[in-house]
Amino acid sequence: MASSLSVRRAHAVVAIVSWLSVLLVAIVSAADGFAARAVVEGNLFGTHTSGIAGAPGRIGDTFSYFTVWSNVVVAVAFTLLALRPGVDSLVHRVLLLDALLMITITTIVYWAMLAANDTWQGWSVITSPLQHLVVGVLAVGVWATYGPRGWLSFRLLPWALVVPLIWIVWTLLRGQVIDAYPYDFTDVSTLGYARVAATLAAILAIGLLIAAIYCRIDRALERRSPKRA
Repeated sequence: MASSLSVRRAHAVVAIVSWLSVLLVAIVSAADGFAARAVVEGNLFGTHTSGIAGAPGRIGDTFSYFTVWSNVVVAVAFTLLALRPGVDSLVHRVLLLDALLMITITTIVYWAMLAANDTWQGWSVITSPLQHLVVGVLAVGVWATYGPRGWLSFRLLPWALVVPLIWIVWTLLRGQVIDAYPYDFTDVSTLGYARVAATLAAILAIGLLIAAIYCRIDRALERRSPKRA
C-alpha cells in the first residue's frame, strides 16, 4: 500500500496540472493568443473583437466550455484530496465522482465529435491535448492507483448530474443573451431546442452510465485493497 505522503503527492500532481491547464487557457484567451477560426459556422464562439477590447468576451467564452468546467472540477476535487485527505463528506465524494465523470465525457465527446474539425494552431497545440487528454488520463490513472477507495456508490448517481446540469442551464441561458454557443451540438439558434435537448439528454445518459461504471470499479478495487488496520 502506498504511503499517505505518496498518495497526497499523486493527488497534488493532478491538481497542479489541472489548475495550470485552466490558468494557461485563461491567460492565452485574455491575451488573444489563440488563432482565430477562419470561418465561424452557425452561432458558435469566436467572433469577439481582437485585442484588449475583446478580452471580457473571450474570457466569458473560455469559462463557458464544458472542457474548462471539467478541468476546474478535477482541480478542485484533487486539491481537496491533497490538502484534506482525511475529510470524507458527501461534497467531497460528489466532487470526486463529478471530476471523473466530467473529464471522461470531455475526452470522449472531444475525440468522438469535435477533434476531426479542430485544427491545432499556436497555443492550442499545447492546451488542447492538455485539457482533452492529459488531465483525464492523469485524473483517472491516479484515482485508480491511489484512490480514495470506497467513496463512490450508486447512491451518488443523481448528485453526479448536478454540475453538468448547471453547465447546460448556463450554456443555454447565456446563449440566448449573446446568441453564441460553445459547441455545434449546443447551437440552439441553428438546430433548435428539440435537437439540442435530445443530444444533451443522450450525453447525460452516457454520463450516468460512466458514473455507474466508476462506482462499480471503485467497489471492485476496494475489495482488492489490503484491509486497513
